[in-house]
Amino acid sequence: MNTTCALDELETIAKELISNAKNKVVLFYGEMGVGKTTLIKEICKVLGSDDIVSSPTFSLVNEYHTTSDAIIYHFDFYRINDEEEALDIGVEDYFYSEHWCLVEWPNNIKNLVPLNASKVTITLTENNLRKIQLN
Repeated sequence: MNTTCALDELETIAKELISNAKNKVVLFYGEMGVGKTTLIKEICKVLGSDDIVSSPTFSLVNEYHTTSDAIIYHFDFYRINDEEEALDIGVEDYFYSEHWCLVEWPNNIKNLVPLNASKVTITLTENNLRKIQLN
């Protein structure tokens, strides 16, 4: 999937990402402020969560619940200094839990992410739109 979108198209993009993801571990790449958390909020909504979604910058992981009793884990590894911090919270257990794991700043834990994880790259275009690629 490779698309350019505006904010009002996020629901459609979220549905496409969910249906096209290779597995439930999805890594989000992009510069600060490009819209990773905004897209993750929409993905959680499409998956059926009514929880308030916010970036877990300081807690490293937030847990959201869906109306069908599924769990979504949202990670933000922007502030970690060492992969050991991710290991200390049991990141590998989360990744192999069969629950959705939506990971911001995965480059900071590159040796810990599953090799078969789906990768989403978001870039800002010169028209202030977002280019979203799923690999």
